[in-house]
Amino acid sequence: MPRPWLIIVSYWARPIITFYLKGNLFTDPIDGKSFRKMLPYGYGKQRENALSPSTLSLERHRLMWLFLRDETDFFTSTKKLKTLHIAPEQCFLSIFKKQQNLEYVTSDLESPIADVKADICNLPFEDNSFDVIFCNHVLEHIPDDTKAMQELFRVLKKGGFGIFQVPQDLNMDITFEDNSITDKKERAKIFGQYDHVRVYGKDYFDRLREIGFKVNEIDYTKKIALKKLERFCLMKGEILPVCYKN
Repeated sequence: MPRPWLIIVSYWARPIITFYLKGNLFTDPIDGKSFRKMLPYGYGKQRENALSPSTLSLERHRLMWLFLRDETDFFTSTKKLKTLHIAPEQCFLSIFKKQQNLEYVTSDLESPIADVKADICNLPFEDNSFDVIFCNHVLEHIPDDTKAMQELFRVLKKGGFGIFQVPQDLNMDITFEDNSITDKKERAKIFGQYDHVRVYGKDYFDRLREIGFKVNEIDYTKKIALKKLERFCLMKGEILPVCYKN
């Protein structure tokens, strides 16, 4: 989850930065705007050309957008899709709110831009409430991620789907967590951020399956031409965990 101060500062600086970086090397597919370069981003080590100046999207957001646009009816469904967005990302918020085919609800315990203040481990929604759920880069912050996954499963409708991205080390078979590590610098070194409580390995998908989800591990970058991967500033090999409740 991005830091709130960065969201606020970046939001108000967007028009100036977008104008300054205007060009034709890179394109944000979310709004179609092009730039001579994108902004660096990262906790500790910075990734070049990661953050879009216009939408504030990162690589994972642009990948999810392309998947939703080209592989689902999320934008075109004639049926109203009741959608829950946990810890809503700024790059999606205004666009999803304007979509006529969505009943769009945002929720978070702390985010100032969320509609419903709620703990992901105790969501205030009835069973089988939502057609679509987005919960991206949240579970790595949650001590009891099993309970959080159970809540996501509970409030998703049968036949619905969710996308639950997390930072993952695909070189690790087993997720690593150690609550005895309390020093913030040490936690940042081991977990990637001081406020992360684990590093997910390849078993993340099976952890979701144990809850009851059918999980498709989709490397959507394989369906995108190399030139477009570079133009959209995507991270090759990033996996989209697309989860279904059958």
